[in-house]
Order: sequence, then structure tokens, then C-alpha cells
Amino acid sequence: MKAKALRERREAELSQAAPNTSQPATGAKRSFTSMATSNQPANMRDASSSNRPLDSIRPARNFTSYVDYDFSKMTDTKGGFLTQEDDPFNKQLHVPDGKEVQKPAHMTQKEWERHQLLQSLKRNREGPFEPGLSVLDDKSKQKTCRECGSLELDWKWEEELKCCICHACKEKHPEKYSLLTKTEAKEDYLLTDREYLIVVYEKRDVLISLLIAELRDEELLPRLERPNPHKSTWNSMMLYLRYQVEEYAFSEKKWGSAEALDAEFERRESDKKRRREAKFKTKLQDLKKRTRVEAYRRNRQGPSGGEFGDDLGSGRKHVHQWGRSIENPETGIGVKTCVECGMEVEELEF
Repeated sequence: MKAKALRERREAELSQAAPNTSQPATGAKRSFTSMATSNQPANMRDASSSNRPLDSIRPARNFTSYVDYDFSKMTDTKGGFLTQEDDPFNKQLHVPDGKEVQKPAHMTQKEWERHQLLQSLKRNREGPFEPGLSVLDDKSKQKTCRECGSLELDWKWEEELKCCICHACKEKHPEKYSLLTKTEAKEDYLLTDREYLIVVYEKRDVLISLLIAELRDEELLPRLERPNPHKSTWNSMMLYLRYQVEEYAFSEKKWGSAEALDAEFERRESDKKRRREAKFKTKLQDLKKRTRVEAYRRNRQGPSGGEFGDDLGSGRKHVHQWGRSIENPETGIGVKTCVECGMEVEELEF
């Protein structure tokens, strides 16, 4: 330890005596200070430096585009691939089909995004496209909220649903201003979605009337159209305002009251149950007839009768000769018929 201390002291004295000497003396070892203060190349990386700003740190080229996937919200396809809805960053799955509006060639991406934002605000009548309010307007002509009388209306609903309501009242009264799908309106309020042609015969006159679907009449029941949440290529989703649907369903034009609607619903459910039972009994009778065909023919042979499966003509064992399977248009099940005895059996394929 003493020899080491003496050597370090001698090196320090030599470095103080000649601080500007770039080359050490022959046979002498360079000190650490002389090596640390020596000129280093500009392109040499110094990992020990702690004053490097974090902004200068950049990821590797292969990891610049990073996509974060939430596997808890994805659909398990059981095939090891992602669907189009779960993989929005896959360019191969999102090939433009020509129906969507594409960015013009003369516009930059920033200008195109700004144009789309302005179009969205214009469609929803929001932002700079919201109708202005003036104190000079006649108060009798101003549109106000039908609940609280506010002037801050939802202009999208006022234009498409013909309902003057503000955003606060929509949240406050969901039992009146919630939206119903077309399926809910058909099943809960028994409204029609198809056009029916009614023919009435009176003596020698024929009266023909066309019953227009209520859910398709926009003047009777205004609606909002939104993209289908289940699949974008399906038909658009139609949304109706609850209080408008209830006012029409409970009026004299349709059912008259909520009690009459409930009675009609119970009558339809009982009719469905009766039709299902009648259809089941009919199929059961047909099945019994088909399985007892040979017994009927065997009884016609004579009092001696015979065993099931015997040949009706020669007394030997009968072997069925089945023909080709023909699909029954009513049940959709294939039916085979024996070419000799005429017995029919249903064929199920698994």
C-alpha cells in the first residue's frame, strides 16, 4: 500500500510539472487524469454521461410503429387470426371498396382531417354550424325545450325527430326520450314493418286497400339512422323516440290504450301456442301412419296375419328396396320410399 501511494504521488507530480505534454515519458505509465482529459472522437458514444436529454432517445427502426391490442375485448376466432373489427391497423383487411369517400390527391392528410371534422359538425349542426340565438327575434317564433323551456336545443333531434328537447332533459327523463330500435318497436308495441294488401269482397264489389307499414312512414314516426353496430355491411339501424312510439301505439289509430295492447299481445301468444300444438299433433299423426303402413297391409292378407317385416305376397322375409331420398318441402327432411311396399322413412344426416 505504501509503494502504491508513493507511485501515485510521483505520477501526480509529473502531471503537474508537465500538464501540456501529450506524450508521456518513455517507460512511464499514463495517469487516469491524463486519459480522461484526452481528446476523444466526436462520434464516440459515452454511456456514462448522465446529462443526455431524454428527447434525444429514439427507438430502433423496427419498433417505431407499435400497436397496442386489448385481448379481453377481442373475438376468439378459434383460428389464430384477428377479425377486421379487432385489427383496425391491418391495411390488408381494410382495403377501400370504392364506396367510402377517399382523400383527394391535392389535399394533405391534415387538410383532409379538418375537412372531415367540418363535415361532421355540419351534419350534426354543432360548433360554428349551430343555429344562432338573438334577442331581437320574436319570442313566439323561437323554439324552446318542451320540458324546461330552454333555448339550448339538440338541433339534430329537432331536425330529424321533430322533437324540441335540450341535452339536460334527455338525460333527466330517459323514460320518455330514450331511443328504441325497430325490433323493440315491433315486438313491444306490435307495430308493422311491412306493407299489406287487404282485399274485401262486398256482394259484387271488390275493395282493395293498401296498409302502409307504420315504421316506414317517416311522417308518422320520425327516425334516426345509424350504422349497424354488429356489422358495417348490414342495413342501417333505425332508432325511434319512445314517447312518439307510445303516443301512436296508445292512440285510437292503433290499439287505443295500454290495456288493449296487452290484451292483443296475450291473444297473439295464445294463437302461436295453439298453432304450434296443432302442428305437432299433425306431424305425430303422420308419423304413426307411416310406421303402421305394413300392419294395415298385413291385416288385409288374411286372418292368419303375420309378423312385422314379412313379405305380403310370398310369405318370406321382406327386404325393403329404398329409392332415392327426396326432400320434403314442408319439413326440409329427406324421405325415402320403398319401391315394393311403399313404406316411407325419414333420413337424417349428421
